[in-house]
Formats: sequence, C-alpha cells, structure tokens
Amino acid sequence: MRDLKLFVAETVATGLLLAAIVGSGIMAENLAGGNDAVALLGNTLGTVATLIVLILVFGPISGAHLNPAISLVFLLRRGIAASTFMGYVVARTCGAVVGVFLAHAMFDLPILQASTHGRASAGQWLSEAVATFGLAITVFSLLREKPSAVPYAVGLYIAGAYWFTASTSFANPAVTVAPSLSNTFSGISPSSVLAVVVAQSAGALLATILLGSLKSATRPAAQL
Repeated sequence: MRDLKLFVAETVATGLLLAAIVGSGIMAENLAGGNDAVALLGNTLGTVATLIVLILVFGPISGAHLNPAISLVFLLRRGIAASTFMGYVVARTCGAVVGVFLAHAMFDLPILQASTHGRASAGQWLSEAVATFGLAITVFSLLREKPSAVPYAVGLYIAGAYWFTASTSFANPAVTVAPSLSNTFSGISPSSVLAVVVAQSAGALLATILLGSLKSATRPAAQL
C-alpha cells in the first residue's frame, strides 16, 4: 500500500508538471506575437513556479523526484530499491502523458498529436547531458546540509538551464517522452527522444560518479 501511495503521488505530480510545461508553452506562444524569446520566458516562468510548488506539496509524500533521471541516481546510490525505481518510471511516464493530453484539452487542441520539433544534434545531446548532470548535482549536494532549499534550488537551476542550454533543458526522461505527443512550443519529435534520454542518463551517471568521489558526499534519503 505504501508503494501504491508513492506511485499515485508521482503520477499526479508529474501530470501536473507536464500540464504546466506544455500549457505554459502554448499560452506563451499564443501571446508572444512570434517573439520566441518572450515565449520561452513565459514557458520558463510557468514551468518553474509550478515545479517548486509541486516539490513542496508532494515531497513529503513521495519524494517528488518527478524525474526518472534523478531516481536513477538514487538507485545507483542505493537510496531506493529497484522495484520502487521501476514503479516510479512507469508512474511518471503515464502521468506525463496524461498531463500533455490535459494541456491540449484546456486549450481546445487535438488531444492526439505528434511533435515535429526535431532536436537531433550533438549540441542538443550535450546540452541534455549537461542539464541533467547539473540538476543531479544540485539536488544531491543540497540534500545533506540544506534539504529545505532543494525545491527552490531545483526551480532556479531549471530556470537557468532553459536559457543556457541549446535544448532548453528537458533534463528529465518523462518530460522528454510525453512532449513527443505534443506538436506545440514545448514538443520534441518522437525520432529525437531516444538519443535525448540516453544523453540524460549519461549525465545522471556522470553525476553519480562525481558525487561518489567527493569526500563530502553521503548517501541521501529517498525523500527530497
């Protein structure tokens, strides 16, 4: 029953996160008048504000990882069991897809779509590895000394990474797979998904190696 509670919380939280990512992207693009910088700013603000709140609300329940890449680091550092990790991956992916469909419904768009936004280049892949690496380092470095700062630090890091990476920082496999079903501002073409997820996993693996080599690193609890 405890695992079911965790998985339900992660499904709901990730669904709301994707609704915010895709929905704010649609709204921002509609209002930006063709200015991509303004649209990206609106997408960033909507995403980050929602992300911080979701971590604060769902963190005490499920850890609010909302991100299979972060859970992969927990798994590698033995913070969660393999069965819990797999449950999280399934729950988040399902929640993410529902969140995308919800965003489409709110804006009266076709529910079923396929993105045509290609993100297949070495720079995009490197961006995703860097974004995920930095996110993992941010989370795990703060967990020991100042866990209460994690929601805000994660939000600030994602806000920055939206702008300093060429990919606008998906940094999350669930946030990569689900937007392939949305041909909107935040979408990614299905053909680009696998390489991006591999790059994110590589970034998470590198973060795990670095954290393990640092004297100050300790194994964190599974909760954020």
